[in-house]
Amino acid sequence: MTLHAIDKAKVEAHSRLIEQMRRILGENICAVFDDPSSVEIMLNDDGRILVERHGHGITELTRMNPAKALNFLALMASWRETVVDRNRPIVEGAMPDEFRRARFAGCIPPLTPMPTFSIRLPTTKIFTLEDYVHAGILSPDQRDRLTEDLDSRKNILVSGGTGSGKTTLLNAMSDHIARVSGLDQRIVIIEDTREIVCNAPNTVQMLTDPDANIDMTRLLKLTLRYRPDRIFVGEVRDGAALALLKAWNTGHPGGLATLHANDPEAALVRLDQLCQEAGVPSQTALIREAVDVVIQIRRESAHPVGRVVSDIVCFDQ
Repeated sequence: MTLHAIDKAKVEAHSRLIEQMRRILGENICAVFDDPSSVEIMLNDDGRILVERHGHGITELTRMNPAKALNFLALMASWRETVVDRNRPIVEGAMPDEFRRARFAGCIPPLTPMPTFSIRLPTTKIFTLEDYVHAGILSPDQRDRLTEDLDSRKNILVSGGTGSGKTTLLNAMSDHIARVSGLDQRIVIIEDTREIVCNAPNTVQMLTDPDANIDMTRLLKLTLRYRPDRIFVGEVRDGAALALLKAWNTGHPGGLATLHANDPEAALVRLDQLCQEAGVPSQTALIREAVDVVIQIRRESAHPVGRVVSDIVCFDQ
């Protein structure tokens, strides 16, 4: 078979896979991928499909029977060049480009009573800091303080719980940086899945590759050879925290990163715990030196938008 024939066969196989995915999901769910306000699509083990949208919270969209859900998970496994079965009941990774390269995670019995999944949709609309003020998530004083910290090249950690809007807030800060930076500010972005949006004129985006054993720590070390002025990290999850702090602390101020934590002090404690996963002792001194500001964003059911920036704590004073 010629290379042209092989390429054509791959394209046709991909098209069939996408068509099968669309057929299983149905028009209602597929439409969510085209909605810029959509944040997450969730299938619970009772068959309910829930959708979270910016400004609208979580609503029920439709239902999916277990057989369809299992078929969809099998298609996702095929896309990821693996299988899903009782011995390998978890499927996760980026979805195809036709589905916005959304972050997918799903599992089947015996881990859950019925097949379930969660699809995190990357941002297609940038919410500016001004949008946050208009929505009441940020106060004008908080916005002014944040813009001052961004302009003065502070290293900022965005802390919050799952689904609190950490990356969306980081993107709003990235938007501000893009508006004021020129070619003289080189920004390098490192992520597991592409979620950070930065329209600055001198930007490089890098993705980890588990299949090739390229993790965030390795990319952070590579980043230093790319002459970065600012380093953004999608989410700090493991011992890569140590490499990030060292990078921030060696002539690369003005970085942004997100972290799961319930309050600013807890964010620093968790950061220390992640550093220790790299096999080093407590790094309290390094953390205090590298992290200038922690912003806490949290879900707030009583708030019209469902989120609020509760704290902005400066640690560099």
